[in-house]
Amino acid sequence: MSQHTLSGPNLRNRYFDSLCAEKGLIWMGQNTNHIPAHPAVEEAMVASIRAGEFNAYAPPLGFESLRAAIVADLAVPGEAMVTEGGVNALAMAVRARCRPGTTFVTTDPTWKWPGLMAAQMGAEVIELPIWDPATHYRLTPGQLAASVDHRTALIYIVDPNNPLGISYSRDEIAAFCEIARGAGALLIHDCTYRDFAEDHTPALRIDPENAVCSTSFSKWLGLAGMRIGALVVPPRLVEEFAPFSASILGASVVAQRGAEAGLRVKPEWMAEVRRINRANQEMIRQAVEAAPGLSMVVWPSQANFLCIDTTASGIRPEALVEAYRLRGVMIRQGTYHTRRFGDRFIKVSTTVPEDWGRRFVALLPEAMEAARGLNDVAAQF
Repeated sequence: MSQHTLSGPNLRNRYFDSLCAEKGLIWMGQNTNHIPAHPAVEEAMVASIRAGEFNAYAPPLGFESLRAAIVADLAVPGEAMVTEGGVNALAMAVRARCRPGTTFVTTDPTWKWPGLMAAQMGAEVIELPIWDPATHYRLTPGQLAASVDHRTALIYIVDPNNPLGISYSRDEIAAFCEIARGAGALLIHDCTYRDFAEDHTPALRIDPENAVCSTSFSKWLGLAGMRIGALVVPPRLVEEFAPFSASILGASVVAQRGAEAGLRVKPEWMAEVRRINRANQEMIRQAVEAAPGLSMVVWPSQANFLCIDTTASGIRPEALVEAYRLRGVMIRQGTYHTRRFGDRFIKVSTTVPEDWGRRFVALLPEAMEAARGLNDVAAQF
């Protein structure tokens, strides 16, 4: 069956299955970390497998040692609820709070899935546009305050923002916390990319009673396929949120052992990851500036990806994505994140081996030329 005869979930699954089946594919579209793992992390997971730990379920909130390590890493008050990936952490909060008659307020662009989950729960999703150089592509406290009221259940902030790469200051996070508290809403601070920011303040550090922070081990540690994340919450919310967790039998035992090992070696590991990330970003920036019609949206990026504006080139983002795919490189089109602004940009991940970054740069002129002639591009996700 061809891709064009499929629809819905099967089409999306076939798309990613074909990517996974492509040997040697360069993954630069999902913000995942493909830098070879730290030996201590591999050893911890292998040791767990050899010990047969995977034969039993993990504790429903995660191993106590990992829960404590996550909270210590964030340096916030609260309790960690370990989940099968950061997406399940966010889903738990959405399911607990969103109902018909409530609103879920977020930005546009953002990471789209929590908003879709909120809509499924019957909430009205309010997307605040931030694609604006006048505000440096960021949400302002005034814009947020004008869009929340007594109906607002959740305010969802991805910081650093995916896909833009901007990060908010402590004062901005404090203002968002105050607005949420005044409206009786809960602030969800998605901290997935915080380890790449020059400075980052988790909202729980400012408001330990009315904020939650989601974390992931997919981006900084490279455990995307292991599915491990957490929601860090005020202690009073554990009992409220736990019934809405999809991870009632615990997250992967093997993944938890790898995550805990990663936290133990995090300072040395992240020093090298950040070095490679910065080197790849600078190399790509130079190539983009030399490419007619392309430009950086945000520089420097505070995350492990770059948002590249294609508007002036006359090239559709989807066509450029397809041109790279045909050459063994996966990048992402803007419409994955936003319907309103998606025709303006591509996103390129940079926590990858440096030779992958060089490959992307070397292919850029050829891929742009090929993209101009691509009119029939299959569905992308």
